Amino acid sequence: MAEREGGREGRDRILAGATASRPRVPRLDQPRPPRRRVLPEWDPEAFGRLSEKIARFLGTGRFIVWMTVVIIVWVVWNIAAPDVVRFDSYPFIFLTLMLSLQASYAAPLILLAQNRQDDRDRVNLEQDRKQNERSIADTEYLTREIAALRAGLGEVATRDWIRSELQDLVRELETERTSRPAWRDADDR
Repeated sequence: MAEREGGREGRDRILAGATASRPRVPRLDQPRPPRRRVLPEWDPEAFGRLSEKIARFLGTGRFIVWMTVVIIVWVVWNIAAPDVVRFDSYPFIFLTLMLSLQASYAAPLILLAQNRQDDRDRVNLEQDRKQNERSIADTEYLTREIAALRAGLGEVATRDWIRSELQDLVRELETERTSRPAWRDADDR
């Protein structure tokens, strides 16, 4: 019996050791502790706003004028300057490369700005649609109320109707008074 008890204690110790070596299971009822990020964080809205500013600038006359001035200076410099200071000879390969690079960055930025504008337009359109639905519902309600008031007014005595009824009563009383014999007028006094 003592051996059995000793055997059970040993087995319990082994089981306790086995559970102690298992990794801890994270608790689901508590938030994870913040971990260090390897890459820096940035605000995606800030990049979107920057792309809209760039796209707005690329769509102005000022940009076209500046781009034209840069290209003219580039071409004149590389044609009229001495050979030693020229950096892009006649086929202007480097200029073509720079314009292609500018276009490759400008196109996605413009598309990003257009997508953001489309999202704003979609939200505004949805808000306008909901406002129109509310306005239509309000208008229909007011129309029903006015119709109910008109129907109710048809049953209400108007001033003209009351006046005509009173005038009819006065005429009736006058005819009754004139048609009564004189001796009844003396008795009534």
